[in-house]
Amino acid sequence: MEQELKEPLLDKCKEMEIPLVGVANIERWEDPLFQPWIPEEFYPHSIYPEARSVIVIGMPVTLPVLETSPSIYYRELYKTVNSLLDQYTYRLSNFLTDKGHPSVFVPRDGYGSIKVLLDNPVAFFSHRHAAFLAGLGNFGVNNTILTPKYGPRIRFGTIFTTAELEPDDIMEEQLCNHCMRCVRMCPSNALVEKDYPDGITDKKACTSFSDELNSRHISPCGICIKVCPIGEDRRIYGREDASMYEQKDELEKYHNAWDHVRSYGGK
Repeated sequence: MEQELKEPLLDKCKEMEIPLVGVANIERWEDPLFQPWIPEEFYPHSIYPEARSVIVIGMPVTLPVLETSPSIYYRELYKTVNSLLDQYTYRLSNFLTDKGHPSVFVPRDGYGSIKVLLDNPVAFFSHRHAAFLAGLGNFGVNNTILTPKYGPRIRFGTIFTTAELEPDDIMEEQLCNHCMRCVRMCPSNALVEKDYPDGITDKKACTSFSDELNSRHISPCGICIKVCPIGEDRRIYGREDASMYEQKDELEKYHNAWDHVRSYGGK
């Protein structure tokens, strides 16, 4: 193990203001923790055969902006976070390579467009499973990764490295409380009231709705992650009660603000 390398890596992430970082070794992909599991062609060493460790970084999706979704405001936030993830993972991969450990970054999506996903709703690598195996969180009913600090309001980027880094512990505490708010409020009815991995049963319905929003310049949807009650960010922003999205009469000032944003910048 390159014990002396992990600390400088974490220092570099801190310098870049990356709030969440986790490490997994590639052997974790070979030991399924639930079924169905990831097919072998999606394992890190199937994509970069020299890979020995996987580094996952997480960037938060700001809750008050997400609350306007679907909107141009959230769309721009989503694009900004995606751009940062690509830049940061690229820079970190070069940082490790310069230290003698060849590394590559994985783009945050891995597909060309929503239209592509309509025919084949799978990217070439799952950042969600990588984040889970790197100890950053675990799966919720809506099939996203929940984290203690941000709930599901976070996006991930990944680096494959030849360095053998000390892995972080997989999170044992299950964060999802099965409130089923994401199930009730999903506008495409893509979710059902079952535990992962059967949380999403209709990927095409979810993707089709995203495609429709994209034609109006207000994708992605984001409903299932904004209504989730898990995450310290809810307390920080004074949003402990996630039922606020269903209580228009009692919280008119918020709903008026969200309606205003949604009325502009899209179709």
